[in-house]
Amino acid sequence: MTYDYDPMPLPPEAETAEAAEAERTAVLTPVDDFPEQAAGGRAARRKGPQRTGSPIIPPGPQPAALTAVLALLIAGGAAIGRPALAVPLVLLQAVTAAGWFRLNGMWPARQGIVLAFMAGVTADVALLALPEGGENGPAVLIGTLGVWLLLVLVLQLRHHGSADERLSSLTATSASTLLTVLAGGFLAAAANPGGADPVVAGAIAVAVATLARSLRGQGIATLAVALLAATGAGVATAQATDLSTSSGAVIGFAAGAAALIGLRVASYDFPSRFVHFTAGVALPLTAAAPVVYVLGRVLVG
Repeated sequence: MTYDYDPMPLPPEAETAEAAEAERTAVLTPVDDFPEQAAGGRAARRKGPQRTGSPIIPPGPQPAALTAVLALLIAGGAAIGRPALAVPLVLLQAVTAAGWFRLNGMWPARQGIVLAFMAGVTADVALLALPEGGENGPAVLIGTLGVWLLLVLVLQLRHHGSADERLSSLTATSASTLLTVLAGGFLAAAANPGGADPVVAGAIAVAVATLARSLRGQGIATLAVALLAATGAGVATAQATDLSTSSGAVIGFAAGAAALIGLRVASYDFPSRFVHFTAGVALPLTAAAPVVYVLGRVLVG
């Protein structure tokens, strides 16, 4: 299986090994999507892979707003029923798969994205087949992940690139597959005996935490505000559902913390605008899915 994210051919003026390496680094790192980084990208092509400033660039308010919209769709779908929840969940898995490859400097890598996305869809179909109140969600997710990781490994045998390229391809595809399957934790949590209330509380907490974190300033203050807001969202959601106040607070805090971790990952290493509007949108929710499932089982049943 050959991925099509290999670097573009070097221009004629790249006559030395140092210039060729600088060009390859500049092409693989998508910096030109940001106007303020375009000059730095051009300088890297000419002088070598030298950058200044922090490699951490938070996605900002617009991706946060999209995350909030997607989180509210997941919360609303969970309140309606598992088939309704599956619709925004499939969208989340598609954005997760695409964003993870671009975050790792691999684009377009269409075959790998489709492979990871189909792993998530397969897990969704299997989870929808579970009866209401079923407890086999983890077995379904682990089984699906095992089969698809084996498929990924087999397909890598057809990769004709160098050893480094094969390793990068295998690592990125395996990680993307893992993430898209784990996103199905929302669907598994909705099938728990305790019902979909933890999904509703967790998704709303992710929405609030992501929006709060996108406020002006990215220091410890906004981090604390985001966690407090997520906890408050969990408590407020508990009042409108069958969750206890303490359960809502724990789920809200934990889901908010997971969302902030996802945001941090999506902010790393001079990401592009495309990364912000894919990985930056999806990873907060994807990171929260297994947390919501586990706490739903522990706190609600």
